[in-house]
Amino acid sequence: MTEFSKTWTWYKGDWHEGNPPLMGPRAHAFWLGSSVFDGARVFEGVMPDLDLHCARTNNSARTMGMNPTMEAGAIVELTKEGADKFDPDIAIYVRPTYWGVGEGLSVITADPDDIDFCLTMFEAPMKKSAGMRITTTSFRRPTVECMPVNAKAGCLYPNNARCLKEAIAKGFDNAIVCDMLGNVAELATANVFIVKDGIVKTPVPNGTFLNGITRQRVIQLLTAAGIKVVECTLSIDDCRDADEMFSTGNYSKVAPIVAFDDREFGAGPMSAKAKELYWEFAHK
Repeated sequence: MTEFSKTWTWYKGDWHEGNPPLMGPRAHAFWLGSSVFDGARVFEGVMPDLDLHCARTNNSARTMGMNPTMEAGAIVELTKEGADKFDPDIAIYVRPTYWGVGEGLSVITADPDDIDFCLTMFEAPMKKSAGMRITTTSFRRPTVECMPVNAKAGCLYPNNARCLKEAIAKGFDNAIVCDMLGNVAELATANVFIVKDGIVKTPVPNGTFLNGITRQRVIQLLTAAGIKVVECTLSIDDCRDADEMFSTGNYSKVAPIVAFDDREFGAGPMSAKAKELYWEFAHK
């Protein structure tokens, strides 16, 4: 049996410790994947952009045809309440979730008003790493015509998982994933940035990947610091030719990419600067 880290979940007015059974086998999400979630962080006494993550949870639910039952502000307050159940020195992952329970107009659609909500919080240390090594993957990101890529939907993640598994099988930590046209979209688990001649570049949101909240924040912070950031179309060759690469995402915030296949970058100064700026922002 899986051993989970310390976990608390709010559901229908009460907090439950551990991994409570919340979904039955007839629930729509159990067999047809109508679930959405978001991820935020509590660490070092701060909760950066928590309000944006909570609001995106509701937006994701609407994108999937479900009517959210919680105000974003209420989710923020529940998170603050839940954080008090943990050691203040331990980083926490915050995961508000909606899922479909009943069937809608047909078996494969969820009833937009028959949905459930929970807020799960669990210990997840902010791991210090020398950086990740990445490779390519044979899988691609879908377009919005194929999948709900404009939502943080659970049904998208099996594709991310197979990208990641392929990379790990090749001896790497993560994979750079292209869109259906062969342009760089993101990593399997985070948004991606390159640095060339002092200019930071990142794939322009094109309807194939989620425009991450941490991604947007880092772009804003770098720009405010006088660093040129360009959202543009990037190729695999652009990445191989870069002076530096790094990633952004909620789980690790800012992380250096130290190698792409046999191209060694090391942990570069722009990655360090982006992380420094983010930590300063988070602790204001």
